[in-house]
Amino acid sequence: MDTTLQDPLVGQVLDGRYRVDARIAVGGMATVYRAVDTRLDRVLALKVMHPTLAADVSFVERFIREAKSVARLAHPNVVQVFDQGADGSYVYLAMEYVAGCTLRDVLRERGALQPRAALDILEPVLAALGAAHRAGFVHRDMKPENVLIGDDGRVKVADFGLVRAVDTVTNTTGAVLGTVSYLAPEQIEHGTADPRVDVYACGVVLYEMLTGARPHHGDSPAQVLYQHLNEDVPPPSAAVPGLSVELDELVASATARNPRLRPDDAVALLGQVLQARSALTDEQLDAVPPQAVTSEHDNAEDRTSVIPRLLPVNPAGEDQELVLNRTSRLETPPPEPPRRSARPRSGLLALVVAVLVVFGIGAGVWYINSGQFTKVPPLLAKTEAQARERLKSAGLEVKKVKHAYSDTVKRGTVISTDPAPGARVRSHDSVTLTLSDGPETTQVPDVKGYALDAAQQRLKKANLVPGMVTRAFSDEVPRGFVIGTDPVAGTERHGGSAIALVVSKGSPVEVPDVTGASIDDAKTELQDAGLQVKIADTQVTSEFDAGQVARQSPGAGKEAGEGDTVTLTISKGREQVVVPDVVGQNVDDAKKTLEAAGFQVEESRGLLGLFGDTVKNQSVKGGEKAPKGSTITLKIR
Repeated sequence: MDTTLQDPLVGQVLDGRYRVDARIAVGGMATVYRAVDTRLDRVLALKVMHPTLAADVSFVERFIREAKSVARLAHPNVVQVFDQGADGSYVYLAMEYVAGCTLRDVLRERGALQPRAALDILEPVLAALGAAHRAGFVHRDMKPENVLIGDDGRVKVADFGLVRAVDTVTNTTGAVLGTVSYLAPEQIEHGTADPRVDVYACGVVLYEMLTGARPHHGDSPAQVLYQHLNEDVPPPSAAVPGLSVELDELVASATARNPRLRPDDAVALLGQVLQARSALTDEQLDAVPPQAVTSEHDNAEDRTSVIPRLLPVNPAGEDQELVLNRTSRLETPPPEPPRRSARPRSGLLALVVAVLVVFGIGAGVWYINSGQFTKVPPLLAKTEAQARERLKSAGLEVKKVKHAYSDTVKRGTVISTDPAPGARVRSHDSVTLTLSDGPETTQVPDVKGYALDAAQQRLKKANLVPGMVTRAFSDEVPRGFVIGTDPVAGTERHGGSAIALVVSKGSPVEVPDVTGASIDDAKTELQDAGLQVKIADTQVTSEFDAGQVARQSPGAGKEAGEGDTVTLTISKGREQVVVPDVVGQNVDDAKKTLEAAGFQVEESRGLLGLFGDTVKNQSVKGGEKAPKGSTITLKIR
């Protein structure tokens, strides 16, 4: 096997500008690469359409037109589109690169999430979709794979490749674009899409985050589609007992089969999410779910795909066909042959006419060219023997057979051809086949004890992606070095999988209390405890004298890592307050006045004042300033 041809784009420069460094992920419609813009010297993500789709001129035109529209959508939770173009058969988008992982990675490794974490992810997703909806766009393919979680914790929505302007979305004839597990009923039944299809998909994603599994399952896409049309999404608490009724109601509202019963758009759903969160207690938000991790292998239901409106296999599993009927629901045809209509349907008639026209045009071209040319037949997912036979039937030969890894194409079947399917070639010309060796797998290397940068480089060399970084105390591993990975070392993973890293904060140190101490004394005590010291730029009034420590962060008694920094805020003295003049007042009234102003009060009585109740004098004259909280002495007569 020629390993240099595992991915023909890696190492190439597209359009004379974008150097492709590594493959990040493979989807149903495109492959995503990490690349460098050689003009601006910045890292970005390059999304390249699969050749089979790129050969469809109308699809490419729509893809580019819609990408230009999305590029104008500026929102902090939307992955930005920088550029689009084509280089030969490669049609691409240049997008913002987000270092981190996808929500799918998190669900695959962690299973169900705590409600707080699920809502923390859902809210920025809805904010991004809300901006798109209010700008007149529908995403149409919301799913965990399109939710990116950066190493810095930011959440972004990606892959607006199927986005459509709201006022242009009417229906889809013949097929539905999307991902089976997240399609709304009206997308399946009528082909229509407005903001409420994104709301439905977000409800399914929320259910999946809360339970660790999708609400609908089946042995085939047709079975899942049938459930979308005929079964409500169950309440999450049915799978995870103890979840609050507010979360059940949130999922039910977002996934109502009747779109009129759903929130109008993501902004409306976000309002419901915020209202539900406010009604939950900390105990309900932090409820620990059962760790039923989702399947680790790729599932066809996760792929964005073109779903034909005539689907094999019915929900009961019989070998019949599922017909997607626009006027009713997903139905299973009876086993007996249907009666012929008196008149053919207009759609069928149009299809027959179109086929005859295409056949006529093709025959004309063949006659003009005297049979000298032919087209490369579609061979995707065919075995080598099947591909050779089809090429032979088309008057073509196999020039060379290459091999490459593929996460989406079955081992031993065709990934691609050169020239591409549909290309016009001379008869008896030769075609190069690239066959799949199946998913590339690799073992997670042991990076315990490595510095973070070195551990990330070792993961990359193993064809893995450094993922989320968390930090924890360790008495064994020095600060800044890796404690371990999730999944653990030795675990088999697909190439390009994200691997989370746990980095040591060093041994835990109890932070001493240095409030009220001088700056020098505070520094000495903290440094002796193994901590760094930073002095805040601003000073504050406090109960402590000027120059003493007024506040510290972290506070006294908290745990910090060895070498962590404690920030000290210095006092500029106590607040100066104007002292009220109480001379001549009754002693009780004078006390009340001074205490209300923030002072302590003491009485001084000589022999003449033992039985008096009038203030003769005060230690600080009325109208002068004194530190708030200081003591004012009253002389009584």
